[in-house]
Amino acid sequence: MLSLLASFASVMTTVGYVLLALLVLLVMITIHEAGHYTMGKIFGFKINEFAIGFGKAIFKRTLKSGEVFSIRIIPLGGYCAFAGEDEDDNDPNAFNNKAPWKRLIVQFGGVLFNFLSAIIFAFILLVAFGYDIPRVSNINQDFQDASVLHTNDVIREIDNKGINFVTGDTANNLLNNFYVNMTEEEKADYETVSIDGKEYKKYNNLALTVERDGELLDIMVNFYVHTTEQIDGSTTDTIYVGFSTTPYKHNFVEGLARCVPLAAGFAWQVLVFLWMLITGGVGIADIGGPFTTISTIAEFSQANIANLFVFLPFIAANLAIFNILPIPALDGSRMVFTTIEWIRGKPVNRKVEGYIHMVGMLVLFALVIFVDIYHLFI
Repeated sequence: MLSLLASFASVMTTVGYVLLALLVLLVMITIHEAGHYTMGKIFGFKINEFAIGFGKAIFKRTLKSGEVFSIRIIPLGGYCAFAGEDEDDNDPNAFNNKAPWKRLIVQFGGVLFNFLSAIIFAFILLVAFGYDIPRVSNINQDFQDASVLHTNDVIREIDNKGINFVTGDTANNLLNNFYVNMTEEEKADYETVSIDGKEYKKYNNLALTVERDGELLDIMVNFYVHTTEQIDGSTTDTIYVGFSTTPYKHNFVEGLARCVPLAAGFAWQVLVFLWMLITGGVGIADIGGPFTTISTIAEFSQANIANLFVFLPFIAANLAIFNILPIPALDGSRMVFTTIEWIRGKPVNRKVEGYIHMVGMLVLFALVIFVDIYHLFI
């Protein structure tokens, strides 16, 4: 009986995290559509409906302006329906009757709001949880001299290089690069020590810049390498520093200063991934549709709730970059058609544009369904 109750509790916990992940994705999409809606209201566009979700409406409310606000049964999307966006409409405030530059701003509104939300979420992440800057949480005195490195030291630089996720200079990368870039002469200058039954090459040449009580200090700490021989006769070097770290929580001012670069860094990582996808650097197993995204968010959130706050700015930046791409049916493609109309002085045939967006939408739906099904069988 107790085993059954424990299993039921585990299932319900998992369901709870899946619902949380679904809510996160829905919030992100709602923020995107709110960007279109807000810009449309600013420029006087006629809006028929603002919907959260797809499918049959489970809640509807008609505002005094005539706009319909609805919540729909399938929580995997949403839309802001403008009058005259996909059909002819004689109303001067209909979408296609507005000046092209105004339409471009409205079309860009979703991307803008996604990126602004990425900045806000990045600020929350940095201040509430920290991210890439490490703070010393524990020192193993068998490895390190506690009189040199102190608990709560904030590590700002390793080997005179600043720690920064945006540039790819994470603490782990800098530590590995430090050892890889040592000369053969430097690698030969070590002391052999035995700690807990293991032999290490001990170096005392790792330069750290730490912040202690508001002051920056340059210190030299020990650096250890344990060599393991593999079955095939090759060797593997494992690096030890002898201290543990936790993410440093930024203060308010630091968070403000870093939230924009961090959000931009997440956006850049999305662009790098897309380029690798085009060039074959990553495969279909590395991408996923909405169900894969929900599953991933739920899994990481269940492991540690702080992981959810890492995903928030990343997903927001992801949506911003993805929607600005000139792919039919996405905002980027619609902006291309609007720009062409602005330059030519007349639109591309509306029916032709409509067919292009419809085909693009079908292809996108087919792709996300395919990759989600693919992930079920790998």
